[in-house]
This record gives sequence, C-alpha cells and structure tokens, in this order.
Amino acid sequence: MKSGVATGALALAISILPVSAPAQELHHSLCLFGCPSETPLTNDLIIREIYVLSSSDTTKFADWVAYKITRETIGPGRARTWKADPLLADSETLEPTDYKQAHALLDTDRGHQVPLASFSGTPHWPETNYLSNITPQKSALNQGPWRLLEEAARKLAKQAGVNGVYGLTGPLYERRMPSLPRADERHQVPSGYWKILAIREGFTTTVAAFIFEQETPRHAKYCAHLTTVDEVERRSGLNFFHALSQQKQDQLEGRPGTLAVQLGCSP
Repeated sequence: MKSGVATGALALAISILPVSAPAQELHHSLCLFGCPSETPLTNDLIIREIYVLSSSDTTKFADWVAYKITRETIGPGRARTWKADPLLADSETLEPTDYKQAHALLDTDRGHQVPLASFSGTPHWPETNYLSNITPQKSALNQGPWRLLEEAARKLAKQAGVNGVYGLTGPLYERRMPSLPRADERHQVPSGYWKILAIREGFTTTVAAFIFEQETPRHAKYCAHLTTVDEVERRSGLNFFHALSQQKQDQLEGRPGTLAVQLGCSP
C-alpha cells in the first residue's frame, strides 16, 4: 500500500488501495457531482486547497485535475518556479531538470493543467507550479487556443451571478509521442488534452467540453474543438459526474453543453 503524508490543511495525499480492492467514489467540493473515476488504483490522489489531482505512476502526469475558479481566486501575474511535488516519491513524478532542452528540441512548454492565472489571487498559487500539475504541451497549443479558453473561463468566473466555474482537465494518450530528451524517469507524453467546464446555478447545471490534439495550431479557435462529455469519457476512459443518476448523466453528457455560448461559441 502506498501513501503520501502532509501536515496542515494545505495538502493531503490519500493512501492508495491495494490493486485487488474495489474502486471507490471520491466526493470533494472541487469536483462537481463527484471526482472522476476509473483511474488505476496505483494512482496517487492528492488533495490541496485549490485543486485535486490523480497522478499516474506510469505516465508521471496527472490523469485528471479538478478545480473551481471564482472571482476571488483570480489575481495578478506570478512567477513560474518549477518544483517536484513534495508529496510524491522521486520515482513517481518528474523534476525540473527533466524538462531541460524540451522546448528547444520538441517545441513544448511546461503546460499547467490547473491554470496558474486562475489561482494567483490565493496564497496557494505556488502549488500550481508543482510538476504533478504540469505536462509537456506544445507551445502553439499552450500559448494559443488553450490559453484563450482559460482566459474565457476566468472572464466567466468574474461575471456577477456566476457561482464559480468548475474545471476538469486531463491528458489523452492515443498515440506515441517523443519523450522528454533529458528526463531520467520513464514517462509518457500526452498526445492531446481535454477540458470540461461547468457552472451550477440553483438546480441548473451547464457544461462545455473540449478536446485538443497536441499539434493544434496556434491560430485555432477553441470553439472548433467543442465536443461532448460522452466523447471525453470515451477517449479518456474516465467517468464524470457519477454522483448523478444515469438519466441526468445522459442529459448532461450526451450533447455539446450550452455553457459554450457563454464562453463565446456560437450556438
């Protein structure tokens, strides 16, 4: 059995059950209708004040991250000081030196899954720079449509009457990608990414889901990558919103969400 330990309320690593144990559902305030399920039981589950993530021992990246952006969490620009996640063993995550020459040779950035700018108004923003929350993301995608979608989510979170924007983000591994040239741990670079955004107002929930390939051009429009939660589930192997009844899951996940209009996408 593996476990991670941290003192205080800022971070908590939850012990991982033996492989023979049945899968369990995790419920947390940052995960709307339950945190994603169907991850390997060898994953490390890390809960912090501003996000929850499930880190893969195999890929060395998070299979999913969950967070909630509000008007209060957004703040000024902050430094990008990269650190290995202190809750993970050296063999379970990458270190800053593993990214050396990655930009020059692979044209990749250190891409945040939980956006730094969305939590720079909190005292916990340095935790977004832990490498458990980072993946090698092509510069064109990271600096183009991915950045613009994150900005649209922050704009939406600032609007009056919106009780925060829930975010779920994670990688796809649908084909082999070049490895980081200087990494000394076995890892697997994602071939793409998905992002699900959701707002709950009263008894009404609206969602928008997106999928991007690593090679998405810088000038691409994020609205062109709109999809359904069902499609993200099919391609990622994860299960979202499992606290809902099957009927409500089907209603929420089976069509492009109306939240996309609020994010600037045409109906």
